[in-house]
Amino acid sequence: MAIQEVTVDELAAKLADGVRLYDVREPDEYADQRVPGGVLIPLGTVPTRVDEFRGDGPAYVICRSGGRSMQACEFLAEQGVEAINVAGGTMAWVASGRDVDSDS
Repeated sequence: MAIQEVTVDELAAKLADGVRLYDVREPDEYADQRVPGGVLIPLGTVPTRVDEFRGDGPAYVICRSGGRSMQACEFLAEQGVEAINVAGGTMAWVASGRDVDSDS
């Protein structure tokens, strides 16, 4: 099953339209810097939290560089959830010069 991907430029436009973004990194990574509006669901907890990804339209999934989010998207697709991977992840978002949120 092929998983759709979007660039961070496409994600920025989608976020302006109100799409749902899920960050599957670990809590310390999320606290350090994150795409504004992303909801933390660490990869290890995805199997027990599948219902949180369900809703109107696809779930956009991001991690540090795109690997873990792709794993999450593949798993979610097997559960019948439309999930779209953010290519390049948070690193690409930061490199693009866009704003980030941080707990520090």
